Amino acid sequence: MHSFTEENYLKSIYHLLLSKDSATTNEIAAAIGTKAATVTDMLKKLAEKKLINYTRYQGVSLTEQGKKSALGIVRKHRLWEYFLVEKLKFKWDEVHEMAEELEHITSVKLIDRLDEFMGCPQFDPHGDPIPDAQGNINQHEALQSALLLNKGQCAKIAGVTNHSASFLQYLEKSRLTLGQTIVVTDVSNYDLSVTVPPSNKEFNISHEVAKNILVLL
Repeated sequence: MHSFTEENYLKSIYHLLLSKDSATTNEIAAAIGTKAATVTDMLKKLAEKKLINYTRYQGVSLTEQGKKSALGIVRKHRLWEYFLVEKLKFKWDEVHEMAEELEHITSVKLIDRLDEFMGCPQFDPHGDPIPDAQGNINQHEALQSALLLNKGQCAKIAGVTNHSASFLQYLEKSRLTLGQTIVVTDVSNYDLSVTVPPSNKEFNISHEVAKNILVLL
């Protein structure tokens, strides 16, 4: 059993390692929201528990046990988000902080029952894959940033990379939600002009917004 703080570190390191082989102390500090010196102390504890590979001034990576623990935390977080949205009818911009608290529940039996009760969902309300009990993840096939779409292309929104409440609220207001189809009507260096069927309403989305929307062609 790990402390809440240890679990938060493992989860943060896991997310940092999705796009690289190792994470720096400063990157972990930024993700956690604390000072590098504080991170160093925690990394030593996690290394002693054989949850991470850590040598000072070198990158940090997860051991097999550390990765297993991190995936378990991610699994709980995303299952709770799904439950809060699909069963309790919270909006997708409201559930992250609640799930941050609920992810620390230690009962494996409860989480497995929760998963079974909801029909073993594969993706959370933001389009992120939910690991199964063995840590396996089913990724979307051919998922790409909306920023890569060309004029005339049609795509379905399948996920987001920015989970902040303000960003999700903007998408909700613009009807750029999961499962929605968009058609690119124009592309510039600064934005995309898109149409949202079936209303055929055309509007612009910025480079930054497009970068944080994931789509399937």
